[in-house]
Amino acid sequence: MGKDQPRLTAQTLKVLGVLMASPECEVSGSEIARNTKLASGTLYLILLRLEEVGWAKSRWETEDPSKLGRPRRRLYQITGGGAARASAAFHDLSSSMGRFAWR
Repeated sequence: MGKDQPRLTAQTLKVLGVLMASPECEVSGSEIARNTKLASGTLYLILLRLEEVGWAKSRWETEDPSKLGRPRRRLYQITGGGAARASAAFHDLSSSMGRFAWR
């Protein structure tokens, strides 16, 4: 595992699974949390690590929070390189575990 690859723990695989389910879409951190059932402390460290190695990218919503009636959300999306590397990692794992739902 080098600087361009995160540790592929069960929690990281859950997050990657959510991001890979709709690679062309941005997903809020709260939506990822709902889908993975991960605690925020765990989830946001994983997302940070995925961004640091270039597997994911994020941005803040640009809409005005007062007009939305809620705080701004941070939106996450898998990168092209991240999708390729995650797909390869899932492929390696699926040979011993079976297929993943998003594939």
